[in-house]
Amino acid sequence: MLAAVDRGEIDVAYCDEAGFTSAHPNRSAWTPVGQCHTSDALRGKRLNVVGALLSSGELFTVKLWETMTAALFAGFLGQLMAHVGKPLVVILDNASVHKAKAIAPLLEGLQRQGLKLYFLPPYSPELNRIEKLWHKMKYEWMDFKARDAKTLEADVQEILAGFGERYKLDFCQTITE
Repeated sequence: MLAAVDRGEIDVAYCDEAGFTSAHPNRSAWTPVGQCHTSDALRGKRLNVVGALLSSGELFTVKLWETMTAALFAGFLGQLMAHVGKPLVVILDNASVHKAKAIAPLLEGLQRQGLKLYFLPPYSPELNRIEKLWHKMKYEWMDFKARDAKTLEADVQEILAGFGERYKLDFCQTITE
């Protein structure tokens, strides 16, 4: 399979969903003595992003202000297949929306067009490269602050649009002595 990827015959995509909320997730921080590290806890809808980190280095995403369902996931895979335009291996976890029986006919149609789904072993998110993207977005690239819906979507979009140029992932770790 790797040789086919190198020759450009197929693409591989690491795929998953992430949710972003108005109240930023807690994280560790340094705060001056006597001050409290806080943020307003605004309530609002959750912005869900379904994404595919492609072997080409490209990021393909769709933002949704609704709950991810199996039908929406199947639609995302259809859009992803059309975008890639060649056979595609999708690496993903075992979420119920990825395996729902209701979308089996849709997935079979996509498989006839060159889609192959590869499910990771249970409880192994570290094997899905896009998980690193979601972690960086939430805990490093987004400022710790409360956001209204418009600001939340704009901040998420800025990172997604700047991926590969301003926002980069490095999967290689250098070990130094």
